[in-house]
Amino acid sequence: MNSPLFIFDLDGTLIDSRADLTAAINHMRTSFGLDELPLETVSGFIGNGARKLVERAVSDAQVDVDEAFERNKEYYLSHLTVHTTCYPGVQEGIKALAERGCKMAVLTNKPGASSRIILDHFGLSPYLVTTIGGGDISALKPDPAGAFRCIELADASKENCWMVGDHYTDLSVAKNAGIQSIFARYGFGEMRGFKPTQSIDSFSELLNFVD
Repeated sequence: MNSPLFIFDLDGTLIDSRADLTAAINHMRTSFGLDELPLETVSGFIGNGARKLVERAVSDAQVDVDEAFERNKEYYLSHLTVHTTCYPGVQEGIKALAERGCKMAVLTNKPGASSRIILDHFGLSPYLVTTIGGGDISALKPDPAGAFRCIELADASKENCWMVGDHYTDLSVAKNAGIQSIFARYGFGEMRGFKPTQSIDSFSELLNFVD
C-alpha cells in the first residue's frame, strides 16, 4: 500500500501567524493614515491569499490596492516570524509522522516564497515533499491544481491522501480534488457549510490516522 500523504495548509493549521499578519496590515494602514484593525478582524480576512487579505483590509478606504499590497508585502517579508509560532504538537507531530513513513506537503494560498522561509525557520522543510504557495502555480485553493501537483510529486494515490486545514478553502480543495479532508478545529478559519471527512482538536491527533 502506498504511504499516506498529508497535504497541510499553513496559516491556522501548522502556524499561528495572526499577530504578524495583523502587524503588517496595520503598518500598511497607518502608512495611509488609516486606523489600525484589531487582530480578530484581520484574522477573519485570512485564507484566500495575500492580495485578498489586503483588499479586505482596505475595503473601508479609498486607497490604491496595488500600492497597499506592495507596502504590506514589503513589511511582512521582513517580519515573518516576530510573533508567529507553530501550534502545539506540530514540530513533534511532523517528525513522528515522518518516522511512521508518511509523506507530507504544504499547500497554501500564502505566497510560496514567504511560506518556505517560515517553514525553514521552524525546521519543517526537510520533512516535506514540496511546498506550493501563491505564485508557484496559476491558481489558488480551492482550485485542485495544487493538490494534484502535491500528489504527483509525492508519488501518492488520491485514495490515501488527506488535505488538512482550518478553512473552507481547504475542505473545498479536497472535495474538488477527490481526496479526504481533516478540519483543524484549533485554527482560526471556518467551514462555511463544507463537511470534512474528519476533524481534530489538536495536531497530535493526526497520529491516530496512521499505524
